[in-house]
Amino acid sequence: MLFGTEKLRTGADRTAQIAQWCAVLRGLEVKLIGPERYKLSFDEKTFTVTCPKGTANFSRLACSKVPKLYIVSVDGKQVYVGITKQAMRTRLRIGFTAVGKGGYHGYAWRRQYSAATLDVWTQVDATESGMLDIETVEAEVVFLARCAGQWPECQTEIHFHPSLPAHREAADTIWRAVMNGK
Repeated sequence: MLFGTEKLRTGADRTAQIAQWCAVLRGLEVKLIGPERYKLSFDEKTFTVTCPKGTANFSRLACSKVPKLYIVSVDGKQVYVGITKQAMRTRLRIGFTAVGKGGYHGYAWRRQYSAATLDVWTQVDATESGMLDIETVEAEVVFLARCAGQWPECQTEIHFHPSLPAHREAADTIWRAVMNGK
């Protein structure tokens, strides 16, 4: 890419172009650790989690306050993709106890199922601005779900941003892991 000779675009194209230039300049990679796989059992208001060791604990990374992407699957079908900077237990508790205050009704999947798999990826190279990269990857994962047949059944909201190859590569890696059950 030749920054000095490339004409600056307008509108949304300009935003994407500037983001791409900045990414090239800072060598953007989206570094994720995961998946960490958990089993969830739940009713509409409460949940229990089981880690691979058989305990009811989340890992240190899942409890951290760094950006995380998580996917809820039921019988191998992805029903929800989300992101958070909160500890996973905190984020799940909020989604299970919501009653519509401020317009948030919580997770739709808690009313339709009683068990699910929860896969969590942690972004280890998050910057101070924090959530833009993981939110972009989230949108790309949801898009891959749509390309595979349909939007995740219980996806109620998604934010799209101009994506770079690093975002799409991270989403592809996540999607392949979930589809292969790894």
